[in-house]
Amino acid sequence: MNRSSNRFDADLNQCVETMRDGSKSFFAASRVLPSRVRDPATALYAFCRITDDIADAADATEQSIELLKQRLNAIYEGRPDDVPADRALAEVVRAFDIPKELPLALIEGYEWDTQYRTYETFDELLDYCSRVAGTVGAMMCLIMGKREPETLARACELGLAMQLTNIARDVGEDAMNGRIYLPLEWFREEGIDAMKWLENPQFNEPLSRIVARLLKEADSLYKQAEIGISDLPWDCRPAIQAARLIYAEIGRELERLNLDSVSVRAVVSKQRKLVLLTHAASAIIAKFSIRSFNPQAHRSIQFLIDAVIKTPHIRHYGGTVYERLTWVVDLLERVEERKREAELNVADRFQGRIS
Repeated sequence: MNRSSNRFDADLNQCVETMRDGSKSFFAASRVLPSRVRDPATALYAFCRITDDIADAADATEQSIELLKQRLNAIYEGRPDDVPADRALAEVVRAFDIPKELPLALIEGYEWDTQYRTYETFDELLDYCSRVAGTVGAMMCLIMGKREPETLARACELGLAMQLTNIARDVGEDAMNGRIYLPLEWFREEGIDAMKWLENPQFNEPLSRIVARLLKEADSLYKQAEIGISDLPWDCRPAIQAARLIYAEIGRELERLNLDSVSVRAVVSKQRKLVLLTHAASAIIAKFSIRSFNPQAHRSIQFLIDAVIKTPHIRHYGGTVYERLTWVVDLLERVEERKREAELNVADRFQGRIS
């Protein structure tokens, strides 16, 4: 490897802290992943979180997005910026043959955010969701070693469902930041002038029907995405099912709040997350549907699947196949070494208490 094990471990630890602070739901689900998947997934998420924060900043501009694209170019050229998340992601995209089109589409979604885009129809909203969330589902699928189009489609759909849930939960928060993600034609169908509502966002009965409609679409995608979970490696299924259950539960919390996502914010309690994590363990052996049923991928995510299909299974990115496999072995060895160090630290502290 070009970088020392100590450098990668330090970068990875910084990525863990980013994930812990950035998304409690994602962090909870990720803890169930096997270490061979959890570490690269953590690096991926940390980069997504940092770039999302940059694009979401009040002073984000077209130049901010251009700088993100330059950072991504440097990552794929093997010369990442001196940032832990960038260095870690450079290792991951090389090791798992992640096509550049996927993170580039993610950045495009962030660019749409900086433009304060609105979405006329639900299909247009899915075009946005495919970029900011479907891309993450596809990249996670690759990290888990799955490149089949049907499995990729279900992974992207899980990303779409999660993003729709986030939008339903954050209606009020987004409005306070001058943003509307809900389809504008839905507002009109409920007799609401979306732009006037944005000037003074208030919860009302027509808005609750819009939120309910969005959650119904999300639930449909969650159900469809679940088909692909049994196609994943058996030890990855509980974590992905946990993510699915925890995010879907945000919708149930919203329903308990009478679909008011303007005055309050729906939160899944720690106790409830633990219950859902327990339920997710059954995903190891579960078959979620008739395997012969493989619904066609939605138009909004097809370009992500096509990008993976045209990418060779082994892309060298300046290295040899041997170096690629060595990286994975080294990563697993470092994970085991960290576990042993943690166990020794616990043993030393215990010995100190009884001596």
